[in-house]
Amino acid sequence: MTASGAQLKKRYRVVTRAVIGLTLLCLGLSVWIARDWAGERARTSLASTAEETLALQIEALSGVMEKYRLIPPLLSRRADVRNLFLGGSPREQAYSMQPLLPSVAAASGARDIAVATIDGEILASANGLIRSRNIIGSNLPETVAQRRLGRSALRLADGSRAYAFASHIPGPRPGQDAGMIIVAVPFGAIEANWSLSSHPIFVTDAREFVFLSNRPQWVSEPWAASEAAPGIGPLAFATGEFTRVPDAGNALFVEAERSIPILGWTMHVLVDAGPVAIARRNASWITGLAVLLIGLSTLLLVWRQEMAVTRMRREKAQNMRLERIVRDRTAELSEVNAALRQENEARRLTEEQLRETQGELVHAAKLAVIGQMSATLSHEYNQPLAAIKTYADNAAKMIQRGKTAAVPDVLTRIGQMVDRMSQLSKTLLAFSRKPGTALVPATIGSVASEALLLVGQKAKKAGVRITTDIPAGLTARTGPIRLSQIVVNLVGNAVDALAGEDGLAPAGARIDIVAWTENDRVMIRIADNGPGIGADLRGKVFEPFFTTKPVGSGLGLGLSIVDSVVRDLEGSVRLVDREGETGACFIIDIPADDRQAQAAE
Repeated sequence: MTASGAQLKKRYRVVTRAVIGLTLLCLGLSVWIARDWAGERARTSLASTAEETLALQIEALSGVMEKYRLIPPLLSRRADVRNLFLGGSPREQAYSMQPLLPSVAAASGARDIAVATIDGEILASANGLIRSRNIIGSNLPETVAQRRLGRSALRLADGSRAYAFASHIPGPRPGQDAGMIIVAVPFGAIEANWSLSSHPIFVTDAREFVFLSNRPQWVSEPWAASEAAPGIGPLAFATGEFTRVPDAGNALFVEAERSIPILGWTMHVLVDAGPVAIARRNASWITGLAVLLIGLSTLLLVWRQEMAVTRMRREKAQNMRLERIVRDRTAELSEVNAALRQENEARRLTEEQLRETQGELVHAAKLAVIGQMSATLSHEYNQPLAAIKTYADNAAKMIQRGKTAAVPDVLTRIGQMVDRMSQLSKTLLAFSRKPGTALVPATIGSVASEALLLVGQKAKKAGVRITTDIPAGLTARTGPIRLSQIVVNLVGNAVDALAGEDGLAPAGARIDIVAWTENDRVMIRIADNGPGIGADLRGKVFEPFFTTKPVGSGLGLGLSIVDSVVRDLEGSVRLVDREGETGACFIIDIPADDRQAQAAE
């Protein structure tokens, strides 16, 4: 049962509400999921960056420490250092260290190098920055007394921070502790290198106090809440997966830390967590917009479906009305169609008769040309016939007189005359036949020679000289008979234009036939130096029954036939101006033979 219009509207209202509700639900879920996923990816990326920076800086710090760690053991093995404690008062002999200690400190880049007793009393110092009170207050004397490499952070005399390595100096007797040598490592170069990084980098000691940092204001401050600094607020607070630093405007950071057991330090690297918030915001916007776009697209589809159904119902009603109108007019249209079919059939038959008439007319024009040439052709036949009769009489007399030696030569001449008449007959027969439609390779020179056999005598009688410039072997894909007909018509028209009404051309009358190749085409130019064709008549020369000859001298079909035949040969013919000369010039453009076209390329 088909639903009514009201039922369809109610159904689509329900579907619209369902789509809106589902879109809002998907919007909330997708935004929450995308925000969490994008934030986690961004945080993971920042943590990876922090870990890479941390590993690089630890390697750099370890390399610096390793360089200075070896200096105290090497110096403690020197004989001049041990000799301080072999005899006499070490303090009195300490002046002998003044040349050595400054030179080693300058060469190694150490802040200070000092020689002290096993209790920490300084005997000699390169720069005077290491004081006895600093040594005694550290764990260096106890560590060195245990024959281990001493390590401790110091505050030097100028207030700067340094890290000290201390090595044991044995006494004159085995197992005796004579003294120790201390090297203070500078931190300026390390902190200067860290300052090139945009990320906060710092080192905390065992008490969680910042010892080194590229943020000078953080030095000597507790990084996290520590029992060693009661009542002092730490620099950072943990906030979920991030670290919040009030000193940096409460900014959130992703922290990476790693302990350096051999130094008793912990290195920290902070990476700004701002990209996490940006990634979450962008993911929320993009996902929300995508869901809204999908929802709107779905609503649009629902609305379009509703409109399509409504339109289809309306069109169905209109179609039913139209069908009734169509049934009423079907009979009338059937009658009109029958009349049109009859009229079309009559037109088709008329067109076929017209094409046949045109073909017969073209063939009649060819026969008319042959008729016009009959006078000149009779001369071509009379000359060989008269020569044959003369040669035959001479041969008979030679035989009567017994002079038979010259008879073979006379008979040969008679045969040549017969061959000439046979060639002329074949040319006339081929010209008078209806040509085939297939395009075959034809030599331009041979076609022109056959055409000139038909019109050459007419031109000679009128006093017109015909010159040809056709390359040997020039071949075109054409119809030889139809191309010969084109040349005959154009050359015959040129002879008529040069001869005028009296049939005699002025001195110097000339017709030039030139052929050449151009890309994959063969171009044939037939030009005369006659009066030419006026500019006002050039647009009409190829029209049927148009002629400039006197009444009775022509049908006006010659150039029309040429244009039609050239089109059949897949070519074109055009009338062009002669540069610097008078007369008419026609250029025929036809396809070259495939081998000729390849040779031209």
